[in-house]
Amino acid sequence: MSAQATSPLSFRTIWISDLHLGTRGAKSELLLDFLRSTRSQNLYLVGDILDGWRLKASPYWNGAQGEVLHRLVEKARRGTRVVYIPGNHDEALRRYIGMDFARIEVCKEAAHTTADGKRLLVTHGDQFDTVVKTHRWLAILGDHAYRFALRLNHVYNLGRRILGLRYWSLSAYLKHKVKNAVDFIFHFEAALADEARRRGFDGVVCGHIHKAEMREIDGILYCNDGDWVESCTALVEHFDGRLEILDWPSLIADPKYQPTHDEPRLAPAPRGLPQTA
Repeated sequence: MSAQATSPLSFRTIWISDLHLGTRGAKSELLLDFLRSTRSQNLYLVGDILDGWRLKASPYWNGAQGEVLHRLVEKARRGTRVVYIPGNHDEALRRYIGMDFARIEVCKEAAHTTADGKRLLVTHGDQFDTVVKTHRWLAILGDHAYRFALRLNHVYNLGRRILGLRYWSLSAYLKHKVKNAVDFIFHFEAALADEARRRGFDGVVCGHIHKAEMREIDGILYCNDGDWVESCTALVEHFDGRLEILDWPSLIADPKYQPTHDEPRLAPAPRGLPQTA
């Protein structure tokens, strides 16, 4: 085992998505802690990193969100391969597919081969969401309802913090108790697995629905890396090819966890809003 592989927070590959920077719901402080505490050879940004819908309508930006972008650029500069796959909320960046910015590659999708030989299709997944594809107005209406749930979630977790309890996503719990949402997720996962099978992949990695999951669907490995507005999760590949979902709030709440920020703090990031087309 190499020296790099001996650290529990060093990985061959990390996948994160649905950061929704530019909104009040983005858990930027938790994300910064994750980015400072982990290193990897490959880092996939699987869509909805910036929330272009909110940045155009009612933008919100703070220093932590700016530092997240600064941190991602710094990882690319230090040698991590960083691949950005735009989603539906940052779809304006799809016009730059095939280009790279500050050593960050912008791709429509990606094919990743794990250390043990599994071929994985990496895609945001919004093209398999029939609401987003055919009823954009309904998707935007749903986005407003979702943001209300996130505000409720924020107030709920302020109360938990006062009581000394760790973060827990009320909005995710409510969403996954609604039958229609459960049915939608089931069909979404099946559609992604079918696409991976049709194209000869062993599995698929996606985001979009904010539900971290890793399971087999009819012989195809389905992986969703979750999000950083509710669950605060990432999908990681260990150096032997083993895949795992990291639940960051649960991990750092473990008394055995010893934080190690082996990447230094950066100079303050620019506070201005990113420009969107």
